[in-house]
Amino acid sequence: MSVVMSVMGGEKIEVHGHRGARAAMPENTIPAFVYALEQGVDALELDLAVTRDNVLVVSHDPEMNERICTGPAGAKTRVIREMTLAELKQWDCGAKQNAEFARQKTAPGTRVPTLEEVLELARGRKVDLNIETKSFSARPGLTPEPEEFTRMVIEQVRRHGLEERLILQSFDWRTLEACRKLAPRVRTSALYPAGPGATGRDYISEAKAKGFAIVSPHYRLTTKAEVERAHGAGMKVVAWTANDEKTWAALVEAGVDAIITDDPAGLIAWMKGRGLR
Repeated sequence: MSVVMSVMGGEKIEVHGHRGARAAMPENTIPAFVYALEQGVDALELDLAVTRDNVLVVSHDPEMNERICTGPAGAKTRVIREMTLAELKQWDCGAKQNAEFARQKTAPGTRVPTLEEVLELARGRKVDLNIETKSFSARPGLTPEPEEFTRMVIEQVRRHGLEERLILQSFDWRTLEACRKLAPRVRTSALYPAGPGATGRDYISEAKAKGFAIVSPHYRLTTKAEVERAHGAGMKVVAWTANDEKTWAALVEAGVDAIITDDPAGLIAWMKGRGLR
């Protein structure tokens, strides 16, 4: 079956810009989110941490990653939860190119954005927000408790009137369970890994039992049979993180509802070239 035939008559497959668009711009930064919006993404995918003074900030790692960010001289810590927002804003996360992405442009002077800044950017634009709570059961000191973390996110999104556009995703399903109680209308997306230990569990059944709206597997675990099973359980499938044409084609054939990618411009162009968008 051709890629085009596999989706004829179905809904559009959404494109979620991973950490904005880190194939092109420094990850989880305003320049990356602006670039992704300019490409026409359906959702911005981003990660959250929390500062010492309880500000929600956008970072994949709970500690500042010195491979992609440069801290001030004499910085006492790299742990975001141990820094105030003012201290965190001293880090430059745009001057270094990520060695994994040869086409990534630098943006010197770029700071870690707050969730507030991203919500301001998204407001007035037709885009969803796929927000991951980076919560760690084995390292509880890195974030507030799951219920409090989730409450902070929901309240801030509600203040901007963007609750209907929010997808809350996490590997720590405790935050998703908290979201189901605090904001039942918010879509919850159950992330699960691809490495050792990922197989042998029935993530779809577990997520269904908890009332989550979406399952989000790594692309290597995303098969047509699993997608059909998730759809049969009433859940959508958002696969992560696919960056090449062969993988995109396999995911389209599998029938996924959305693809998270570091290269949203490339994926959108590929889809348009095949009549999928």
